[in-house]
Amino acid sequence: MNPNAIREFAASFQKSRILLSGFELDIFTNVDESGTTNNQIANKLHLDEHACERLLNALVSLGFLTKQNHLFFNTAESFTFLSKKSSNYLGGLMHSNHLWNTWSNLTQVVKTGNSANPSEINERGEEWLFAFINAMHDRAKKQAPEQLANIDLSGIKFTLDIGGGSGAYSMEFVSKKPEIEATVFDLPNVIPITKKIIEKEGFSDKIRTHTGDYTTDDLPKGFDLVFLSAIIHSNSLEINQDLIKKCFNSLNKNGKIVIQDWIMNNDRTQPTSGAIFAINMLVGTEAGDCFTEQEVTEMLNVSGFKNISRIEFETGLSQMIAQKI
Repeated sequence: MNPNAIREFAASFQKSRILLSGFELDIFTNVDESGTTNNQIANKLHLDEHACERLLNALVSLGFLTKQNHLFFNTAESFTFLSKKSSNYLGGLMHSNHLWNTWSNLTQVVKTGNSANPSEINERGEEWLFAFINAMHDRAKKQAPEQLANIDLSGIKFTLDIGGGSGAYSMEFVSKKPEIEATVFDLPNVIPITKKIIEKEGFSDKIRTHTGDYTTDDLPKGFDLVFLSAIIHSNSLEINQDLIKKCFNSLNKNGKIVIQDWIMNNDRTQPTSGAIFAINMLVGTEAGDCFTEQEVTEMLNVSGFKNISRIEFETGLSQMIAQKI
């Protein structure tokens, strides 16, 4: 990589910050179809007039807005994905904005080993939680059909989605096999959001919810498949070992566990997306990390699971699948 490429790489955060500030300030929702002046936006959103104009001009230069005769307009894509007036609004982007705050502390975190945001998920406030669940829903809804395509659902009637958030994966299980009775297990302040999303998506009569904390509570029993997507990376090795044992106890005989996460090589350098996400866990959690295949396999073996296999996706994510014999 040459010096110019290194400089460009180092400065790439600037474009991201311009977009995130525009999104955080709700600029795109407040740009009218007929065009809006800088003064109108600044006054409506209580912004400094000159600073607002610089931000708007930068958003034009980056392709998120257009400008004609001092009027600003959304592009078709910006209106579709960045305006609250659109049904395709990417509300989950606010989670990226929240991540900015924790990632900004990476240098200090590496010095001290202390997370920039050590509080538990259920202690981070309603705004953070709503943005997080919606971000996970936006991603999972798009990825679920491909990610669940290779899971054998023969003999599966009862599924438990642990830390299931929005219920996106439970929706996909039911869509693939309508006779499945799915249950989403999550924290007390998450489940109300879960129920709203399930109702909005039309699955209220097909997906149940169960409130609890898997670090302190036992899991409900009687399931044929337990699904953990993006769960183990939030926890320490010890908490994950306890959780996987609880999953074993939750399953019926011949039931399956599916762990979907970044599964690292033994050097913890690949996949790259996992190595980057391990940093996200470093700055954002007390003990979270991305674990190796060897570590996950050992946790499954210790808990009593057999017939362990792995499915890898082009995105870098993997599924570790095992069975209770």
